[in-house]
Order: sequence, then structure tokens, then C-alpha cells
Amino acid sequence: MSLRFVLDPELTLELREQIVRLWVDVTNAGGAVGFVAPVTVAEVRPVAEATFADLVDGPDRLLVGYDGTRPVAVLVLADNRFHLKAHWCVLKRVMVHPDTQGRGHGLALMREAERLGRKLGREALHVTVRGGLGLELFYARLGYREVGRLPGALRVAPGDDRDEILMWLDLTTGGCPDAAPTA
Repeated sequence: MSLRFVLDPELTLELREQIVRLWVDVTNAGGAVGFVAPVTVAEVRPVAEATFADLVDGPDRLLVGYDGTRPVAVLVLADNRFHLKAHWCVLKRVMVHPDTQGRGHGLALMREAERLGRKLGREALHVTVRGGLGLELFYARLGYREVGRLPGALRVAPGDDRDEILMWLDLTTGGCPDAAPTA
């Protein structure tokens, strides 16, 4: 089943709760979205509320992928908040619900982000990923290239430091190649 995407949906209390629960579920399934499992709603909520404030007050944009009425894929198109970087944006909080993995939702979410980036006049998209999980391979299949790596920048546990990998998609070229759905 394909997803229905909505850019900047109304951030109702219900949608906020659904996104927080999605964030918890993704993290607890091993996803790298700012936390390390196990997490609770209470731990995620303050970070989520700060994210929601940047969406409501601007300048960030929310993209939600719905399976029926259920949000199962989310990302934030974050403004750089610096005029010399206005031609590109950062993708943050890229999440696909773990019980929908393997259906191509991650691929669809990223293709929609690419389409919107172009529509919004952006020339590139940037995303950072946590090393050690193979996430850079997913993004590479979508046309992103590794443009930097901060060694040991992410401390996920004592003695377990991971690289933060910087990935870049130039929207002035062809963009995402046809990739087999993998996420």
C-alpha cells in the first residue's frame, strides 16, 4: 500500500501524540533518531515539543506519510536559519514505523522529501546518520553521498562512540536513482 503524504499537517494534540509514540517505537526498535533504546514517552516528549515549536512557529516543515489515517513515516525539513545556507535544508527525525518496515515506506518518504525540496527551491538536502547501523548504505542507494564523518561524535553508551556521518543529495542533478524498496 502506498503512503499518502501531507506537508505541514495541522499539529493537533492527537498528531503530536502519534508522532511522539512513533518516535518511541522507532527508537526502541533500534532506530537512530536522537535517542538510544530503551526510551519512554516522557523522555522523548521534551525533544518532540521543541521540534513541534519550530514547526508551528517556523521555519521548519513537517512531512507525514499516512497509511490510511495512521502516521507511519515522518521527517522534518529543517531550515538552516542562516541566509548563506538558504539554498539547502537538513532532513531531521527521519522515521518509519518499525511494523511497516520492508514495504518501501522509507524509500517513498525520501523520494517525497526530494520532490518537495525541489518544489521549495532547494538545491540540496543534507542528513546525518549514526555510524555502525549501515544507514549510510540506504542513503547512498538513494543518491546521497558521504561528504564527511565526525569520528566518535555520538556517545550511545560508555565505551560505545559512533561516527556521525554527513550525507548530501545534490538536487540540481538527477537525484534519487531508481532503488529497490529497502526500508
